[in-house]
Amino acid sequence: MAQSLNRTVDLATTGVFYMGMGNKVGKYMLGDKALEFYNDNNPEDNIQIPWTSVEKIGANVSGRKVSRHFQVFTKQGKFLFASKDSGKILKAAREKVGNDKIVRLPTLWQKVWRSITGLFKKKG
Repeated sequence: MAQSLNRTVDLATTGVFYMGMGNKVGKYMLGDKALEFYNDNNPEDNIQIPWTSVEKIGANVSGRKVSRHFQVFTKQGKFLFASKDSGKILKAAREKVGNDKIVRLPTLWQKVWRSITGLFKKKG
């Protein structure tokens, strides 16, 4: 049976974890020690990210609307998640990791614009 790192749970919600070519539907648990994702089909297939190993958490924000997708960056790599409650997840994570580790990621249009303007910049 899967053993949780958390002693208390601050937020529990549903969502998707994107890994490689597939995705897994399951439940998020944000607690005092870690962000955890448990697969609905197999709870033994889980992701546990301790708050101490989180370098930053980012999401796209347009105006006041937070995207469903968010990324968690750690030393081991980045993890892509999606949830209808991504705003609540980011607010709960902000209390655990600090305000400076919650960042806005560039939107697709911002990435395209930067690459186009980068082509015309003078190299020097």
